[in-house]
Amino acid sequence: MIFTSKQPFAQNQAAAIATSLEESFDALTEDDVLKVIASMPEIANVTDTVVTDASGVVLYDPTGCHEKEDFPESNIKRALEGYDIFYARFSNGSFFNSAITPVMSQGEVIGAVYISDEDVEMGTLLIDMQSTLKNISIIVACISVAMVVFIIWSVLRRITSIFKAIKYVREGEYNYHVSMHGRDELALLGDEFNRLTDRLRETDEIRRRFVANASHELKTPLASIRLLSDSILQNEDIERGTVQEFISDIGAEAERLSRTTEKLMTLNRLDSQLSVENTIIDMKDVVIVALRMLKPLAESRALTIESTLEDQCYILATEDSMHQVVFNLIENAIKYNKPDGSVSVRLEIDGLFVVLTVDDSGVGVPDEDMPYIFDRFYRVDKARSREAGGSGLGLSIVWDAVREQGGKVAAKRLIGGGMRFEVRMSLSVAVQQPASGISR
Repeated sequence: MIFTSKQPFAQNQAAAIATSLEESFDALTEDDVLKVIASMPEIANVTDTVVTDASGVVLYDPTGCHEKEDFPESNIKRALEGYDIFYARFSNGSFFNSAITPVMSQGEVIGAVYISDEDVEMGTLLIDMQSTLKNISIIVACISVAMVVFIIWSVLRRITSIFKAIKYVREGEYNYHVSMHGRDELALLGDEFNRLTDRLRETDEIRRRFVANASHELKTPLASIRLLSDSILQNEDIERGTVQEFISDIGAEAERLSRTTEKLMTLNRLDSQLSVENTIIDMKDVVIVALRMLKPLAESRALTIESTLEDQCYILATEDSMHQVVFNLIENAIKYNKPDGSVSVRLEIDGLFVVLTVDDSGVGVPDEDMPYIFDRFYRVDKARSREAGGSGLGLSIVWDAVREQGGKVAAKRLIGGGMRFEVRMSLSVAVQQPASGISR
């Protein structure tokens, strides 16, 4: 803006001198130039004025400008070639603007006029502007550095809090939560960390409860075995019939201990998600084998079992896990049934699913206990469950085994009493008749 405001003024002054010389002379001499300049008092306000002839010889230079190091000889030569030249520079706190114009006569260059003006006020203005810009730059830089430091400090502080939380959780403090405000990535990371600690706390609580329940379940038969064996050893005159009764009770407790151990091992295998190759199996074969194995138990309780089994109920699973599912559901239906009751087993294809339904005419499960029946070691009627030989693990095995194979299991109360358990598995197309590993 300063450049464009100064350019017309300097060029007009140079042009005015050049026009006066063109109108007066066909060639320039020193006396001719002095006469013309003397008739132009407005030039006195110009800092430097130089006039040369056509060969570049200085004819007029009252201030000795042409002897200075910054005298533009090259620009003078260009002006003698017919070019109008303007340039500006800032030096030593002043603003200098210069204009060079050729002097023409009959189409030929007969000299050149050089005008140079020094503007101290403009120089002071430029210095002030430079100082202002410098101060603004320093302020902006300081603010930027402060903001960067604050952002880095804030991020490091939040990251440090996450590392601190990880340390606490690693030491077992699963209740520790990270407090992260905002909606940025670190806040999302904090939320995910809190959800993870909640899940770890729930898992740890389940583990503690499982260990306590498992210890209790194993401790009870062991205590009975120890008590019975001590009774035999400490009584020398014990009758033979009593000894046989005690030994029979020891065998029953040992069998109960064995069943509980086997079920715990099954749950451990399901929890560990050990890699077992799935095969196409016929659920009808599995149900038939389970019914044959449980028939003596049903007859001992005077129960009737009805079964309706469709053909080609093929699923992709492991035969052992499906045997556990079917066996446990039918065994529960028998154990927790009424005398002279009934059990209904139905196997059918429903669209793309194989559905196994087991109904019983027992006492059922109270509504308040329904959400917990698949929990490990959970018993609705603890005294009755122990009497029936239950460990509270059967339905947990069913739940884990079915979920492991991608299926669903549900339970509901029947109108008039009893329970219904339904297992739904994806139907698989059998390429060939699968060979069952369970003997019939």
